[in-house]
Amino acid sequence: MNLKEIIKNYPDYPKKGVNFKDIWPLFRDQNALEHIINTYKNEFKEVDYFAGIEARGFTFASILAFELKKGFIPIRKKGKLPGKTIEAEYELEYGKAEIEIQVNILEKGSKVVIMDDLLATGGTARAAASLIEELGAEVVSFGFLVELAFLKGRDKLKGYDIISIVTYE
Repeated sequence: MNLKEIIKNYPDYPKKGVNFKDIWPLFRDQNALEHIINTYKNEFKEVDYFAGIEARGFTFASILAFELKKGFIPIRKKGKLPGKTIEAEYELEYGKAEIEIQVNILEKGSKVVIMDDLLATGGTARAAASLIEELGAEVVSFGFLVELAFLKGRDKLKGYDIISIVTYE
């Protein structure tokens, strides 16, 4: 299935020079969504939890957690989770941002797959991995729907297993 035909491109959004990849049309197409979920299900076998990075990573992580009878862990923007949290800062094209995770959400030694919609520079994913590892869990893989290979995000994730379904060179 050619998912690139379904993904909609928005040039100069959200700012000039960015070619935004809109994945939401994939969710309208039952065959495309089934193809994506089945591809991931075949890749992720030995896992305890699927961690989703806010916001679009939540979609795939929660579907996979349900389908494979595993737990779902949210990784959110700073200030969005109750209770005690730990944070990680990462670089954006236009500044810095922070994500957080609740400190009591994972058991030490848990095996976690981190899901997000897009791998660009790798900063967000690397920050998410640092949070999971700080809690004593193991990142067994990353799952991305789209990878912008020309931005070399894999370089920040060396040593990790990475599954990308659609790649733009």
